[in-house]
Amino acid sequence: MSKELETMTPELRAFVEEWKAKPGNLIMVLHRVQQTYGYIPREIAIETSKILEVPLAKIYGVVTFYNFFRLQKAGKYNVQVCLGTACYLRGGDDIIKEFERRLGVGLNATTEDGMFSVEAVRCLGCCGLAPVAVVNGEVHGKLETKDVERIINIYRERG
Repeated sequence: MSKELETMTPELRAFVEEWKAKPGNLIMVLHRVQQTYGYIPREIAIETSKILEVPLAKIYGVVTFYNFFRLQKAGKYNVQVCLGTACYLRGGDDIIKEFERRLGVGLNATTEDGMFSVEAVRCLGCCGLAPVAVVNGEVHGKLETKDVERIINIYRERG
């Protein structure tokens, strides 16, 4: 799978320049980077570091500290498995492990074909349906590990 180098869009560059002098700008800028690309591409992190005049290590420190930020592009179907209290107690961790096993990827990773990514989230607000997974906004509740294959197949059939 060839990886294309990302370049900063003119709109993003203008946003970064606008926020350059404002206190607390880094998180706001990184949110905009992720909103633009779906993740924080290395090339854009380097460019952002230069524009803001902050060390690249500081950018990566923020990106790796906060769970919101991604260093890899999400798959076409982003599987979010809830690990909030209710979901965790009802087997959410087992659901994540089953998605990882069946898709052959770990957390916050994307399958080779770019179709699926898997991430753990804290609470999806569907506690009565625990454990829950959400795929691109579609809620799948009251899950058991045997349901994971069916869910994956739904999205594989959609292409």
